[in-house]
Amino acid sequence: MAVEAISEGSAKSDFWDGVRLSMPVVVASAPFALLFGAIAVDNGFSVLEAFLMSALVFGGASQMVGIELFGQHVAPWLIVLSIFAVNFRHVLYSAGLGRRISHWPVIQQALGYFIMTDPQYAVAEARAASGKAVGFVWYLGLGLPVYVFWVVESALGAVFGKLIPDTHALGIDFLLPIYFLGLVLGFRKRPLWLPVVMASAVASIIAYKTVGSPWHVSIGAVAGMLLAVILPPHHSGVGERP
Repeated sequence: MAVEAISEGSAKSDFWDGVRLSMPVVVASAPFALLFGAIAVDNGFSVLEAFLMSALVFGGASQMVGIELFGQHVAPWLIVLSIFAVNFRHVLYSAGLGRRISHWPVIQQALGYFIMTDPQYAVAEARAASGKAVGFVWYLGLGLPVYVFWVVESALGAVFGKLIPDTHALGIDFLLPIYFLGLVLGFRKRPLWLPVVMASAVASIIAYKTVGSPWHVSIGAVAGMLLAVILPPHHSGVGERP
């Protein structure tokens, strides 16, 4: 009984630790969820359709791109291809995360991949790098609040979209990029961090100016990945402690 009580208490502690870490993501993503709901309705979606898209797709950038293309009556295959380009980085995330959660049951792994976001991957990777196990209960506490709030806020945006002020004018739209920048800086002590970040940034900027959005996201990610593969860690010395 004592062992079971300790195990249950540990599980609750892990879950709430994950919830605590999820709060900055919930706050930073709120304006975008509300904005998506408003834009979805402006492009002809019903409140229910906006709600279902957030619940089933659960991908901020993908939903934004998809909804804009829907409104322009673009061919379905081009919409799918554009969304794939935006979310291609999740293929890389999944490969990395798979090493951390391979011991989970298949259903738990499937749920884990579904609720995975950029911050979710970064925080889970940082936890694993610190020597701590990425447990399902902790991971669920980290991802579930983000998912629930995203879906609910998307619906609120669809219902009250006309009341939402211009996020660009208020600077609210910059909250999530700032948070992502903080996540990237959290990995600065890893070998090759600076060269990989620079390669990704330069490739992404060039792709944005030449190929255009949304391809610059995937091209930047692939450029950084290729550099990391080509250059062995001991060549870097960047960010490594003696």
